[in-house]
Amino acid sequence: MNSFAVLKENRQLILFPILSGISMLLVISSFVVAALAAAGWDTESFRETDPHNVLNYVFVFLYYLVNYFIIVFFNTALVHCTHLYFMGQEVTIKKGLQFSLSRIGAIFAWAAFAATVGTILRLLQDNMGRIGKIVISLIGIVWSIATFFVVPIIAYERLGPLGAFKRSTQLMKEKWGESLSANFSFGLVQFVLIAGVAIACFAIGALIHPIAGMVIFILCLFTVLVVMSAAKTIFISAVYHNINGDPVKHFNQQLADNLFEQK
Repeated sequence: MNSFAVLKENRQLILFPILSGISMLLVISSFVVAALAAAGWDTESFRETDPHNVLNYVFVFLYYLVNYFIIVFFNTALVHCTHLYFMGQEVTIKKGLQFSLSRIGAIFAWAAFAATVGTILRLLQDNMGRIGKIVISLIGIVWSIATFFVVPIIAYERLGPLGAFKRSTQLMKEKWGESLSANFSFGLVQFVLIAGVAIACFAIGALIHPIAGMVIFILCLFTVLVVMSAAKTIFISAVYHNINGDPVKHFNQQLADNLFEQK
């Protein structure tokens, strides 16, 4: 709720996840076109491609690389705008984008590092069967906790990708210990909101017209995803600055202390 309060006072920040989402749609479209072109525009041949082909993993790496770069680029801009707000300075989209451009080398380096890790995990998952999928899922949870502060660290601490990863892990250990469970879940809130929207749109489709229900659902789904993405990034930025002793409006030390608990 504190994250939403910050977003409510700075509604222009919603543009960052919107720009990120549009960019991702363009990237996905370009990769689909490239993959079809490589298969000679033959959809049957495309479906029959060996999933373990080396070229497929090259595509996976490139997709992860562009994906992480876009997400971190716009999240860095959002983190900086959040920082400006906490410091009582003027918040503008231009300032956020200019800051991200100033950190573009570090952002690309992190994207390459994360894409490499993602591709390796994908390779292991494809070749280890059911057990592999379970192991990779557990690793994914550990990765999400270990990289919790990566974006603000990339933004402000001038570290390389491995250094940012180690620093984020160090912050988690120093603040909350080594064996953690979260006391918060943006995913749960997002699920509840999407479920509510789905039920409402189903009713609209049944009472008015199915197409009307579908169109409204797509628009509402996009809105929920964008708002939740912005709120989560604001949340991470606020906690990071709180830990470093910076002034953070709407967030206090007790709130940060209770975010995680020992298992």
